[in-house]
Amino acid sequence: MEFKDYYEILGVERGVSDDDLRRAYRKLARQYHPDVSKEPNAEARMRDINEAYEVLRDPQKRAAYDDLAAGVSAGGGFRPPPGWDQGFEFNTAGSGEDADFSEFFSSLFGGAARRRGGRSFRSRGEDHHATIEVDLEDTLHGATREISLRSMKMDPQGRPRLQERKLSVRIPKGIREGQRIRLAGQGMAGYAGGAPGDLYLEVRIRPHRLYRVDGRDLTLTLPVAPWEAALGGTVTTPTPGGPVEVAIPAGSRNGSKLRLKGRGMPGNPPGDLYLELEVVLPPADTAAAREAYRNLQRQAPFDPRANSGR
Repeated sequence: MEFKDYYEILGVERGVSDDDLRRAYRKLARQYHPDVSKEPNAEARMRDINEAYEVLRDPQKRAAYDDLAAGVSAGGGFRPPPGWDQGFEFNTAGSGEDADFSEFFSSLFGGAARRRGGRSFRSRGEDHHATIEVDLEDTLHGATREISLRSMKMDPQGRPRLQERKLSVRIPKGIREGQRIRLAGQGMAGYAGGAPGDLYLEVRIRPHRLYRVDGRDLTLTLPVAPWEAALGGTVTTPTPGGPVEVAIPAGSRNGSKLRLKGRGMPGNPPGDLYLELEVVLPPADTAAAREAYRNLQRQAPFDPRANSGR
């Protein structure tokens, strides 16, 4: 029996990180997956690639394999020494009962691998990832929307073609920017009857005409008249739950913020709604308005540059 160098099969160095190992596996899987590859030995190569990844991605199997490989010389026959695997606890759940691993793998990890007989190797499909934009109203109330996704797929002649598919997606109430929606079984098809991968949709929220989003909190710019800011008063403001009346404190300045607790994005706890005050001056576009400004100048003299250091 020939010794298999799993690192060489995946084209990685010993000591490779989990992330680099995963990237190397995915690259080879895309190249040799029999559903898309035109390589004459694609099925055999994919079997070796999956077997190598099965061992190296599992910390216990990898540690045992590295310990054994340290004493193996290149070339010649191979047979694992008795008791070589003592002290290692192997997790065979990831392999499944449907994988046809090699004699080499079976001689090392035995048990479940030897019970698989000659059944074809089943491989779960790769997970796919995409980004979608949703309206703020959909995240506030929840919704079901149809989306279109584009991806590359090999045609029967082995040429890449752009394909579009439509999916119905449920937008959960309260989902935040950057969170993901999982669509089970909507990723890459599995091989030889293996389960398909999943599709993960990262959510981005479209800019809204009223609200700015920060996590679960929302901010609204609320215009107020100069006398409302100076004297205080009650004004009506929109909120995601409908219009409400708020009290403007006397002496409010441009840019001041009021907090409406729990009136932001839904959640546990819900976010807050912040009202950023914008003092808006009336236009001096009539004789009466200009005279009113002159009276204000006389009755309430004010130098806005008094503290500017001039």
